[in-house]
Amino acid sequence: MSSDGTLARVTYLPGVTPPSEAPPDEPGADAGHTPGSSPVRTALSDDEQARRAENVSMHALTRRSMSRWELGQILLGRELEPHIVEAELERLERVGLIDDAALAETVVRTQHERKGLGKAALVALLRRRNIEQNVIDEALVQVSAKDEVARAESLAERRAAQLTGLDHDTAVRRLSGYLQRKGYSSETVRAAVIAALPRHRSGVRFR
Repeated sequence: MSSDGTLARVTYLPGVTPPSEAPPDEPGADAGHTPGSSPVRTALSDDEQARRAENVSMHALTRRSMSRWELGQILLGRELEPHIVEAELERLERVGLIDDAALAETVVRTQHERKGLGKAALVALLRRRNIEQNVIDEALVQVSAKDEVARAESLAERRAAQLTGLDHDTAVRRLSGYLQRKGYSSETVRAAVIAALPRHRSGVRFR
């Protein structure tokens, strides 16, 4: 420090370059990089995108079964090129890891048996997963009209036990609405409600 209180000038030895004069391309210098900014990301090659698509697909399919459309939306959301996504979906179909027909059959069977969904509700569920209508129609063949009526009657009987405190007309209205929301047709609802609430059958009106 000098006598006036200021710092003395630093004298560098011969061959030593002051930091402020260091060339930008020397080791440790971030040429073209502003402090705090994100580094520029280089585009992935097709091979790299294909590997990424496979990794994303395997991770997604280990969690649950997916339709072709559902998995495609996930892959496109990862900023993969459409032709890479299409190739990955075709690969998965070839090895049987995505199969809309098998998925539709499973959904129809399980949702009809476990949750008691009628055909209308099953169709809506499969359409939300963008499964083609002809595939949906083939899957619905496994639920016959007799099966649907029997399932609706079973649901109605269990539900009717919760409506014992209501007058007959209110119980009919509540039970009918419940079955309609399950996706049953008006004819099936009518038969199931009459079976579950037999009193005053002649006075019950259905739309």
